[in-house]
Amino acid sequence: MHAIDVIVTKRDGHELSAEQIEWVIDAYTKGEVADEQMSSLAMAILLNGMSRREVSQWTDAMLRSGDRMDWSALDRPTADKHSTGGVGDKITLPLAPLVAACGAAVPQLSGRGLGHTGGTLDKLESIPGWRASLSPEEMLGVLSSTGAVICAAGTGLAPADRKLYALRDVTGTVESIPLIASSIMSKKIAEGTGSLVLDVKVGSGAFMKTVPRARELAETMVAIGTDHGVRTIALLTAMDRPLGRKVGNALEVEESVEVLAGGGPSDVVELTVRLAREMLAAAGMSGAKDPADALADGSAMDVWRAMIRAQGGDPDAALPRAAETLDIPAPASGVLTRLDAYGVGVAAWRLGAGRARKEDPVSFGAGITLHAKPGDTVREGQPLMTLHADDTSRFDSALASLEGAYEVAGELVVEPLPLVIERIS
Repeated sequence: MHAIDVIVTKRDGHELSAEQIEWVIDAYTKGEVADEQMSSLAMAILLNGMSRREVSQWTDAMLRSGDRMDWSALDRPTADKHSTGGVGDKITLPLAPLVAACGAAVPQLSGRGLGHTGGTLDKLESIPGWRASLSPEEMLGVLSSTGAVICAAGTGLAPADRKLYALRDVTGTVESIPLIASSIMSKKIAEGTGSLVLDVKVGSGAFMKTVPRARELAETMVAIGTDHGVRTIALLTAMDRPLGRKVGNALEVEESVEVLAGGGPSDVVELTVRLAREMLAAAGMSGAKDPADALADGSAMDVWRAMIRAQGGDPDAALPRAAETLDIPAPASGVLTRLDAYGVGVAAWRLGAGRARKEDPVSFGAGITLHAKPGDTVREGQPLMTLHADDTSRFDSALASLEGAYEVAGELVVEPLPLVIERIS
């Protein structure tokens, strides 16, 4: 088989055969297909799409390029969650221990932030001593003892995806829904979970800006999961404004602990509980303890503390604080009608909470505290938000990214997206 034949098949709008897909993924992983050839194929897929069969077989080939984790030794069903990313999206932190407190096991492999979207591992690494890198044996040990683990994925999971992901990033093919869906799902299925709940974000702060595009991605991923025997459902959720009131690594850990203590912002609590119920139902545990009760009685907090300790962290240690703060006042009295998630996310990134390249360090204390959300009444001069940075020189660029990102008017004219827009199964 030859790479040019595979490229031409898709270039001309035809479906790739199972044999072509199997061969090209294997040969690319081994270095027998050149980057420029895979770039051409990725562009042909972007332009001409893929059928459900092709996407499923493409995912399967990437999945089989590496290891697949096995949790059969556990005495309870497994459930996992994946978010497509956003601003202030700290849901994994309270969600994993919450679902574990209700009886399921949660093997959560997470990533780091890039650009305006934060990364779960960066947030947790703000806790002194906490380790992201665990061996499979250590993961199983933490899962067995606490019910939940959040850690970095090993290099053996879907290596074909790691190679193709880097290529897509520099060839203008990131937006291809078949390639996005197969990238996410090959890694998630390789994690070995029995059920999966997808949180597909919609809005300015999300990768998918519109509901139709988000729905297409969600439906594609649900189909892949179903075809691979993983019970999969998806929620489309709002990312036109930030989630919660804190954006930044240690700030989001702080807010997550507030949720686990029975408090926290209503949107974070609502989405955490909704996703927990979906995960338990997908794992066949609809009769389990209700997540709202596990937040109220402290059992979710107990799992959190045990999970952090099991990974070397100190749940009682003080979190990092930025050295400098700057308040942004309301320009007038009225209603906060808009707070753009993307603008807030870029500002937090510029304050030091995020990174431009994978190798860049992050400032654990940097970020933004939001004192008002869309629909709230504010007074002129009242702080709308507080910026946190280690160096005052970062404030100007953050302020520039917030220009036009918020508005105060007499009344709320356009209703924001509902927190949960749609459920897809």
